[in-house]
Amino acid sequence: MAAHKTSEAALRRLSRVISLTRAGLFAETITRAFWPVWSLLFVLLALVMAGAQDQMPLEAIWIGGVLAFAALVVLMIRGVRQFEWPSRDMAIARLDATLPGRPIQALRDEAAIGKADTASQALWRVHQTRMATRTEAARPVHPDLRISRLDPFGLRHIALLFLLVAFAFGSVSNLATVKDLGVGNGAALASGPTWEGWIEPPTYTGKPALYLNDQANGTLQLPQGSRVLLRLYGEVGALTVAETVSGRVGSVDSAADPEQSFDITQSGSLEISGPSGAVWSIEMQTDTAPVIAAKGTPEASGRGEMTLPFEATDDYGIVQGSAVVRLDLAAVERRYGLRDAPEARPAVEVPLPLPIAGDRAAFDEVLIEDFSQHAWAHLPVVVDLSVEDDAGQIGEATLRFDLPARRFFDPLAAAVIELRRDLLWSKTNGRRVAQLMRAISHRPEDDVFRKETDYLRFRTILRRLELNLDHGLSGEKRDEFAAALWALALDLEDGDLGSAAERLRQAQERLSEAMKNGASDEDIARLMQELREATEDYMRELARRNQQDGEDGENQQSAENSMQMDQNDLQRMMDRIQELMEQGRMAEAQQALEELQRLMENMRVTQGEGQQSPGEQAMEGLADTLREQQGLSDEAFRELQEQFNPGAQSGQSQENEGYSGGEGRGQAHDGTGGEGQGDGESEGQTGQSDGDQPGQSQALEDRQQDLRQELNRQLGNLPGQGTPEGDTARRALGDAEEAMEGAEQALREDDLATAIDRQAEAMDALREGMRNLSEAMAQQQQQGQEGSAEAQGNAQDPLGRSQGNRGPAGTEEGLLQGEDVYRQARRLLDEIRRRSGEAERPEAERNYLERLLERF
Repeated sequence: MAAHKTSEAALRRLSRVISLTRAGLFAETITRAFWPVWSLLFVLLALVMAGAQDQMPLEAIWIGGVLAFAALVVLMIRGVRQFEWPSRDMAIARLDATLPGRPIQALRDEAAIGKADTASQALWRVHQTRMATRTEAARPVHPDLRISRLDPFGLRHIALLFLLVAFAFGSVSNLATVKDLGVGNGAALASGPTWEGWIEPPTYTGKPALYLNDQANGTLQLPQGSRVLLRLYGEVGALTVAETVSGRVGSVDSAADPEQSFDITQSGSLEISGPSGAVWSIEMQTDTAPVIAAKGTPEASGRGEMTLPFEATDDYGIVQGSAVVRLDLAAVERRYGLRDAPEARPAVEVPLPLPIAGDRAAFDEVLIEDFSQHAWAHLPVVVDLSVEDDAGQIGEATLRFDLPARRFFDPLAAAVIELRRDLLWSKTNGRRVAQLMRAISHRPEDDVFRKETDYLRFRTILRRLELNLDHGLSGEKRDEFAAALWALALDLEDGDLGSAAERLRQAQERLSEAMKNGASDEDIARLMQELREATEDYMRELARRNQQDGEDGENQQSAENSMQMDQNDLQRMMDRIQELMEQGRMAEAQQALEELQRLMENMRVTQGEGQQSPGEQAMEGLADTLREQQGLSDEAFRELQEQFNPGAQSGQSQENEGYSGGEGRGQAHDGTGGEGQGDGESEGQTGQSDGDQPGQSQALEDRQQDLRQELNRQLGNLPGQGTPEGDTARRALGDAEEAMEGAEQALREDDLATAIDRQAEAMDALREGMRNLSEAMAQQQQQGQEGSAEAQGNAQDPLGRSQGNRGPAGTEEGLLQGEDVYRQARRLLDEIRRRSGEAERPEAERNYLERLLERF
């Protein structure tokens, strides 16, 4: 009896703890049964607070509301079925499980045996008292609200996040708008249903927007892609929109939606049904694709730039275009170096030029691009021209032709370019290219190479190529060799253009070679123009010398005994040559060209005598310095060969045969037997006499020092000081002096390879300085001639009219007559085109030149 009282007292003391534990069980059951319900409610509240009902069609809101209500009902029924009301015994069991030995259950138990035994009863009471003492430590059990097992995807957290975002960025006041769904604006309801509409054509069309309320019922012609915006006011459903111009399928907005928008993609009708409604028939103006076509055949300029005229049209305007060049392998004649399969090369894509200002709906332009150094130069290619308009439509045209590039008329330069092409075609041609280069340079004494430096550069490229072939020719090295061959071919083709006589000689040689090889009419016309220009320059040089030597009685007497010719006579001879070539009478044209060449050579010999000007003396002195530097470089190169090939000392090496070899063939290494020593060169014109030439016994470094000091002396006597060309010449010659100093230092250190490199730099700088000095002298000569002409009143303007008193400037009096008119007009037009294509000129000047081209 005492034990039972103890148990009852302990349980009464635990009643509060048991109640709290029971409440925790209730929270657990509610959470596990109804968590989907409040998660869905959180999402719905978030949507309403964010204002989703203002952005959705009314039908979508009703459908969504019905679906949400049905989902809530289903989830509530599911939760009710899963819910179980927690009892007191369940709370006691949960609490008892947290205590050691389950003391609450022990207090509620009764002894099964020994009820009549005093000792047993005493022992039971002690046990009950001990269990009652343990219950004093009982505390309410916290509910287990974790339901991750029931919600593995964390949907309840996502719903809560939506609600928090809606509280932060939405508005609770939006909850009140739910009850107003389906009810129109009060002001609109007061005035009755009405509507507004706009049509916005695409921006690139340049057409204005239309206000639909101002458009009468009927037909509207609208561009493709025009945007239609409609707003309906009043009670929902009073006005509806019906259209067949958008071509929309699938999910379409409600016809009664207060705000609607769509694009016009086809012809059809647009109708607004209801009070003050309207209907239109829409005729869509299709945006056609652009069209591009070539206007002529591609041509190559003298510098090798391809010019491809084209025309492009579009109904509104073109935004961009490109030309993609691909090799037409099927049309390539597979022989010689093109027999092997070519290496894969990406197509070349270049942008098409578009008008900077003006209408781009229809225009003519010229694509100018230089492909001379590309591996596909002069090979059949496929060119895909494409242009794109604002709508993203593309117009294309495909052309097939041989890729225009620079033509080389010097036989050796043309051979070098062909070897370069074979090397770029495939690295497997490396051995073949090396063999051909060795064959070309086997006997250089047979006038194959005009200058020894060209031969040395050719052989250096050959040795480096063979060395790389032995160790595996990489693509990077192959490109380096191609660049070196290109630079060598340019020097072989152009040569030294520092003098008018050299330019004239080369122009004659290139024209003769072109006639022999059957060049095209365009190439012959270009070379003929070069010959005319070189002849004019040479005649001006002769006129300048005549003016300087006019007081020389001996020259005057010589002139009296010679045949007199002026520039008009020479022009008539060149016109005759061109006429014969145009008629296909190449043999007669070749004979006439040879006659002109002999005449020019005789004029050079006659006029070359007499006293020279300071500028001419400086030019010849620099030419001698350059010649001696070339000889010194050749001898350094020979000594470098002898270090690696002792047999070359006796001239037995095939690597050195032909130029100062052991047998003495060709030009001497010291420059004494080189070109220019005996051709029209008189004593006193050179920088040194024959007795001053350095001998073979003098060390290379000492000879280099003497040459540098000679150049330093010549720097103090250069004309043209203060002019841009003269200052540029002085800087270039100063660089040459520094390079000579570096070569001298390398020779003293017995570093022949470095010395040869620095000597090459010195020769390049010398050539640049001579070229700039020649330009400075020509500039001074031109200024002197202009001043003399103005003083005499005999100068002519670009149209050939006298600037004196031979007639008003606005009349045709004094204009050139006959063929001179067309020749001068063509020169003017070519000059205007050249200047209009120079991007460095001011924009105002280029615009003026473009207007001149458009007018004439």
